[in-house]
Amino acid sequence: MPNRRGEDERMRYKVSCDLGYEVEEGCAPFVFNIEAQRRPGQEVLEERLTLSQDLEAERFVMPESGNRYFRVLAGKGDLSVHYEAVVDLAPEVVDPAAVREMPAARLPLEVMTHLLPSRYVESDLLQTFAQKEFGHLPQGYGRVAAICNWIHDHLDYTAGSSDEHTSARDTLLQRQGVCRDFSHLAIAFCRALGIPARFVSAYAWRLSPPDFHAVVEAWLEGPEGGAWFLFDPTRKAAADGLVRMGVGRDAAEVAFCSPFGKVTCGKPEVRIEALDRDADEALTVEAVTLAAA
Repeated sequence: MPNRRGEDERMRYKVSCDLGYEVEEGCAPFVFNIEAQRRPGQEVLEERLTLSQDLEAERFVMPESGNRYFRVLAGKGDLSVHYEAVVDLAPEVVDPAAVREMPAARLPLEVMTHLLPSRYVESDLLQTFAQKEFGHLPQGYGRVAAICNWIHDHLDYTAGSSDEHTSARDTLLQRQGVCRDFSHLAIAFCRALGIPARFVSAYAWRLSPPDFHAVVEAWLEGPEGGAWFLFDPTRKAAADGLVRMGVGRDAAEVAFCSPFGKVTCGKPEVRIEALDRDADEALTVEAVTLAAA
């Protein structure tokens, strides 16, 4: 992969989250996806998981995505989950003009599933709109950037304007949403144009207020071949300060917590701190990729 930042250009972050739940009866299984991924360009130097109940975590890493899941069986009462990690990021920076779209005939088979509609991404129903708005644009990195710019300019970022049922089509009709909704709509437009795209959940530096963040990856072809390139249609976080947790076709596949049973959930507390950068510093990264097939 081109232009990987060297050791002296790596950026180090400390991330953490606190989650609180109450199991109202019996025992309840929980599946979590809150741990930082281990992948090219993202190195987990140290991490710690603390549970308020004395539980053994069963772990699984998804081979394709690198998502790190753990499951616990919690008893009745309060369950508190604390995770923290120190992570080095070394994003790759490339020239957007050198990044093209890849014809379907040359797409890796494992990438082609990200051309299909999914639970929150009705790309088939938005194909006419996407072709009218973006079909005439030059193909490549710039067209995906134009999609994200359109979403940023035409939608209002409004907390509480959507829920777990809101889909990409709903967001387009309502013209408002949060990071999850912006990402679903960008993914839908990309897939409608024949560009594989997927959903990414992350800890996000400079996001205010701090929270889990959703961004987009599109599969494009750079000078060294195909790779996933990162885009944030909300423009609310630094592209070089995103610590990935989960990757999937849409939010349904990367929930930070999936409880089963009668459970009450509290509001998550999320933090990210840059350990080796000034609080006001932000690098301009036009194209970033942290993985390649």
